Order: sequence, then structure tokens, then C-alpha cells
Amino acid sequence: MSSLGARGAKAYNGSAPSNYVAGLGRGATGFTTRSDIGPARATGEETNLSESNFDKFSGYSESLAQGLPYDDDDEVADTVWSEVDAKMDERRRTRREDKLKQSLDKFRAVRPKLQHQFGDLKRELQLVSREEWETLPEPGEHRKSRAAERRNERYMPTPDTLLEKARLEQEVHNSLDTRQMINGGMETVVGGSATPFPGSAGSATPLPGGATPLTDLKAIGAARNSVLSVKLDQMSDSVSGQTVVDPKGYLTDLNSVKVSTEAEIGDIKKARLLLKSVTQTNPGHGPGWIAAARLEEVAGKLVAARQIIREGCRACAANEDVWLEAARLQTPENAKVVLADAIKKIPTSVKIWLQAASLESNLGMRRRVLRKALEVVPNSVKLWQAAIDLEPPEDARVMLGRAVECVPHAVDMWLALARLESYQNARKVLNKARETIPTEPQIWITAARLEEANGNLEIVDKIIEKASKSLALHSVHLEREQWLSEAEACEKGAAPRTAQAIVREAIGLGVEEEDRKRMWMEDADSLVARGCPECARAIYAVALTTFPTKKSVWVRAAQHEKAHGTRESLDALLRRAVSYCPQAQVLWLMGAKEKWQSGDVEGARAILNEAFRANPDSEQVWLAAQKLESENSQPERARKLLARARERAGTERVWMKSVTLERDLGELESALALLGPALKAHPRFWKLHLLKAQLESRAGQHAAARETLARAVKVCPDCEPVWLAAARLEEAHGAVSKARSLLEVARLKRTGAPQLWLQAGRLPRGAGGARGGAGSTTLSS
Repeated sequence: MSSLGARGAKAYNGSAPSNYVAGLGRGATGFTTRSDIGPARATGEETNLSESNFDKFSGYSESLAQGLPYDDDDEVADTVWSEVDAKMDERRRTRREDKLKQSLDKFRAVRPKLQHQFGDLKRELQLVSREEWETLPEPGEHRKSRAAERRNERYMPTPDTLLEKARLEQEVHNSLDTRQMINGGMETVVGGSATPFPGSAGSATPLPGGATPLTDLKAIGAARNSVLSVKLDQMSDSVSGQTVVDPKGYLTDLNSVKVSTEAEIGDIKKARLLLKSVTQTNPGHGPGWIAAARLEEVAGKLVAARQIIREGCRACAANEDVWLEAARLQTPENAKVVLADAIKKIPTSVKIWLQAASLESNLGMRRRVLRKALEVVPNSVKLWQAAIDLEPPEDARVMLGRAVECVPHAVDMWLALARLESYQNARKVLNKARETIPTEPQIWITAARLEEANGNLEIVDKIIEKASKSLALHSVHLEREQWLSEAEACEKGAAPRTAQAIVREAIGLGVEEEDRKRMWMEDADSLVARGCPECARAIYAVALTTFPTKKSVWVRAAQHEKAHGTRESLDALLRRAVSYCPQAQVLWLMGAKEKWQSGDVEGARAILNEAFRANPDSEQVWLAAQKLESENSQPERARKLLARARERAGTERVWMKSVTLERDLGELESALALLGPALKAHPRFWKLHLLKAQLESRAGQHAAARETLARAVKVCPDCEPVWLAAARLEEAHGAVSKARSLLEVARLKRTGAPQLWLQAGRLPRGAGGARGGAGSTTLSS
């Protein structure tokens, strides 16, 4: 019990729940004061319970629960009721949707939509062909034609004179009047005219009944023809038979007339309303007035366009574009008046002054306008350029002198003035321009070109070098490509020395050390492709200075000189090349070949002698010397050279050239004698074996030749020409079976050799059969 009492005391002495209200279980609700509920409402005030005063969350604004706090319990309750409403709505939704669909179908059955009425016709459109579709008339054509017909149906009352004339024409006369009796009854009454017989008075008889000639339909037609002829005469020239109407251009002009459709007219009306709103709401907006005027111009209402732009000029008097548009819409004479008014409003507008000058057809008046403009706006570069272009050279020089004072920042003015001045004055002008605009590279380049044009080539390099330093001090850093483009322009402008100086200064900008050779060679090739060999020569010069021991650079530079330089420059370059790269045999040979082709055989020999000293064991040098002597009919010197070459180099090619030289000279014994030690030195060189077999066959030693080729196929079993030569030798001596067996053995050793299969197919079918020719393609069965 004691423990139970302790637990009960602990439970009753604990804190109450958060939502606990004392006495709530027995009906106690507490009390409130006036401070809790606020001031009382007036008794006569009515509560607004309309839909507009209802809020989905808090109910009516006059709700009693409006001022109460919204706690967690209220939120839970709202969530529960929302779920209940959603569940009830879900249960009723299917039935509600079905009911709505039924009511809608019932309504559409009574009053269907237009698209539903023509649904079957739309589905049938898929059966319409393209030709039938093209022949369908436009929707508004019938309505237009009917309206036009109704407009053209005009009924005018017939005049009494015309009715009287018709009556008289149908009238039958039974008696002669007094005048007819006097004339013998020989006048016949005809409507509108009278025709007398010969012998009568010959005068026209007035119409009976008092009808006047104005009612004569023939006279009306003649009058119409007269009016048409007058109009056509107005279009004629003073010379008879000529007309100002172009028969070809007339139809073209008619075709160029634009017939606006109803859709375009509607768009124009919408745009007109929109632009009218723009100009009325913001009258100071110039583009709105311009757009409105151009819209009227497109619509063909030029007068309205001029009126609109005139209003725009009043509203935007400080907008030069509006004034220019107004001048464009006017005739040339009226445009001058408009621009004169514009200049009064905006005297500093350069565009208006230039437009006013362009309207003047007289050159003197145009100069006068531009000079007046320069008085008002002396710091406009465009005005100065336009005015100077109209002046002769002497006056242009004077005006340029004034221009560089008014606009000292205009580089083109300084350069133009320097071109018009003499050499000394041009130097002064460029020096002054350089002081005024130290950040402009064109001034330095022009100065260098000036010195080059006057023969001071040494100063050109100094000017470009100084330009590079000066621009760097003034924080002007041009890209490498920009400098190269300037150099290209200089070379094409007949200033190659300036171009080379620029290339030397700029070629190393922004290039990594390991990429210099590759990029410089690419730049040289691109410049040559663009027609700038002097710039490429400058790049090669820099590259040779940087890489003096690179044989590839010397070779490319020599090839460039050979293509774009002179023999003297190429010879000088090759001499420099062999001094830096004495082991480069190709450079020695290029020099010797150039000398030989120019006819200087002694010079070629001298170069080859120097090459011998630098490369005593060079096979190419020895063979080049032998070729030089052989081509110049010096066989003994060629033999001596080859003998020395066999001692010093002793390569396969040297031995072979020695044998071929003796063979070409007709010394077969000497050639066979040389082949002995040659094969001992190089037993696996198959060309020597073939040479020996060939020489033995010429000498009639067929057995020796067969033995030589037998040794060759053993020493060089993978050499296809040796097997072919052995087979052809056997075939030539009638041993076709042996030749076929040799080719079969060769095909086993050389499975991928097509020539062996081809030669086997060309062999005769049998030992006694006809032998296939050299060009035969018959295959063995």
C-alpha cells in the first residue's frame, strides 16, 4: 500500500497536460473580459455573408472564430476533414462525370459545334488529289465578284432626246413636207445626217422633230476616240512615230505592281494602330515615328508617310535619324529644305551634314557644304575625310595639315599627309604623329616603309626594333599573328625589307622553346602559300641563326632559295650550310648539282673534292663524282674515282656501279673480273649475281650463267628476281620442265609473290608445245 500511495502521490503531483482546462469535465468554461474580446460592435451593423466575403480557410470575415488562434489540433482536424471530402468526392466523381457527359451530349445534339457539323466533309478531304486541291477557288472570290457586279449595275435614266431620235428612226412618212417638195423630194431622211443626191444643193438637212447632233451616237464614239488620241499624243515625243512608252518595260512595271491581299491589309491596319499608340504614348521615341512612316510607305501612301514623319520631326527635333528619314521620303529638292531645317535644330550632327552634301550634284556646292560643316564640327573625322576626298592633291595637303591639328588622334590623317609630303617633310610629319599617338604601330611601319622607299635599308631594321620597344613601354602588345599579317601587307605593298624586319621582331613572340622549329617551319610554308616568299626567307634566316646545326632546316632553306631566289643566293646559302654541317652529304650534293646544272663543271668538281675531304667514306659523294665524270665523257676519271671508292668505301653500290661502268663501256672481261672480288665481298647482294649471269650469257657461257644463278638461289632464297631469272634462263634454252620445277620451288619459298605465279602461267603447256610470248597471259592447266 505504501508503494501504491507513493505512485499515486507522484502522479497527482505531476505537471498537467498542455491542453488541460480545470473543470472542463463538469461544464466549467471559465470567463472572459472586455479586454479579451475587444470593443463591442454596433447593434445596427449588418453582417456581410456574401460569396465575395468568404474565405476558404477562415470562412467569413465576420466569423466568430476569426480572432482565435490556429493551433495543432485545428490543423489535424482540417486535415482529417479534407481527407473525408476527398474520399466522398472520389466516390461521386464517376457518377458526376457520366452525368456531365450525358448532359453535354444532349446539348450538342440540339446545338452542335460547327466543326462537328463538317466532320464528315473534313474526313473526305483525304481523298482529294493535289490537282483538285489546286483548282479550288479562294474563299472570297465569289463574294467579291458578286459585290463587284452589284457595284457595276448602275441604272441611268434615258434622255428624252435619245428616245425622240429612236422614235423618228422608226417613223414612216406618207407625205413630203414643203422643203422636200421644193427640192423635188430627192432628200432622204436618215437619223442624224442627210445624204444629198448629185445635183442637189449638197447641204445637210436638219433632223425632223428638232433633233440636235449631240444625240448622235456616232458623234459620241468619235468624240471618245478623239479624247483617246489626245491622251496618246501627250505620251509621244516631238518626233512623229516615236513614243516614250517602253513596250517591254510596260508589262514588267505592271507585273511589279503589288496587289495587297485582305490579310496584308488587315496586318497593315493592326500595325498602324499599334504604331499610332506608340507615337501617342511616347512621342519622343524616334524609331516609332520612323516605323510608322515606313509602314505608310509600304502601304503606298507616301503623302501620309511624309505627314507622319513631319510630325515626328516636330516631336523629336533632336533625333537625327528622324530627320534623315524625312529627307529620304522627300524629293531631292525638298530633302535639301528638310535637311536645312535639321541643321538648324541639330547643327552638330555629322550624318545630317554628310547627307546634305550627298544631295548636291555640283562638286563645288558639295565642297561648300562640307567646309561649312567643318566650321561647325571641326573634330569630326568623317567630315574631314569626305571633304579631303573632294579636293585636288595640293588643296588636300593643306586641309590635311589643318585636319591633324583638329583631330590629332586620327591616324589615317597623319598617314595620308605623310604620303602627300616630300621625303623630309614626311619624316617630320611621322615623327610628330609618333609623339602624338605613341601607341599606334602603323605610324612606325609607315616610317620604315618611307625609309625603304628612299633607299635607307639600314634604318629600316632600327625603326622596327625601336617600334617594338616603344610599344612595349606604352603597354601595347600585339599578337604574333597581327605582326605577321602586317609583314604580309608590307611585302605585298612592295616593302620586302620592312616585312623581313617585322618578321624578325615578331617570329618568337608567344612560342615555346621546344615548339619553335615546328611552328617556324609551318609559318614559312603558309607564307609561301600566300605569296610572301620574302617573309618566309626571313623566318628561315631566324631559324638558321637559332638552329645552325640542324640539317633539315638548311635543306628546307636551300629548297626555298632554289624556288624563289637566285643561283648566287642559293650558292651562298649552301656554302654556309656545309660550313655548319660538313657531314650533311645532301648539302654537298645539292651544291655540286647546282653548279653542274649551271654549266660550271669545275665548280662542281671543286665542291665534290671538298666533300671528299669532309666525308672520305661517303658512298653518295663518290657515286656523285663518278656520275659527274661519266656524264661529261670522262670514263678514265670515272674509273679512277670508282677504284678509289672501292678502296675507301667498298659498298655494294660502289661495286655495282664499277661493273655497270665497264659493261656500258663494252669491257665485258673487265666487268667479269670485277664481279669476282665483288661477290666475295658481298655474296648476298643479288644484283651482282644477276649482273654476272647476264654478262656470262652475253659472252655465250650458258653453263656458267646457269651455275651462277644456281648459286644465287641458294645464297638468296628469298629473292624473287633471282628465281625468275633462273627460270627464264632454263626456258630460253628449252628446259621448260626444269623452269617449271624451279618456279614451283620458288612458290613454296615465296608464297605471296604474284610474279612467280604469273611467270608459271606464261610457260608453255608441254615440253614440245609452242612457247608463250613475253606478253602472253595463258595459264598452265
